[in-house]
Amino acid sequence: MSMKELLSLPKTIAVVGLSDKPERYSYQVANYLQANGFNIVPVNPMIKEVFGLKVYPSLLSIPKNITIDIVDIFRKPEFVVDIVTEVVKMGKKPIIWMQEGVISEDAKKLAEANGMEVIMDSCIMKMHERLSD
Repeated sequence: MSMKELLSLPKTIAVVGLSDKPERYSYQVANYLQANGFNIVPVNPMIKEVFGLKVYPSLLSIPKNITIDIVDIFRKPEFVVDIVTEVVKMGKKPIIWMQEGVISEDAKKLAEANGMEVIMDSCIMKMHERLSD
C-alpha cells in the first residue's frame, strides 16, 4: 500500500500517549490530524478528555465497534512492544505508526509477524503535509 493510500480519508487513528497540553508534540499532531478530517481516538491513562473527546486508558479499553485503522505511538521505545502486544490482543490489524524518535525493532517484528504494516521513526503529520502539497 502506498503512503498516499495509507493516509487517505476516512481513517480512524488511535493516538497512544496523546497529551492534553498544547505545547506537546502529540497534542499538535493529533490536533492537525483532526483538523484534516481524521477521526482521533485518544489513548492515555493519565487524562480523561482532550479536544472534547473521551480518552481511553488503553487500546484494549476502546469499544470493539470502533475500527482503528492506524495506531500512532507517542511513547518511549521501551513501551512499544507492550503497545503492539495490546494491538495483537485486540485481534485487529491496524497500521502501527511510530512517531519520529520512536524506534523498536522488537515491536516492528512482533507487529509484522502478526500481519501488520509498520512505519517507524516518522511523523504522520509531516508525511500527510508532504502528500497534500
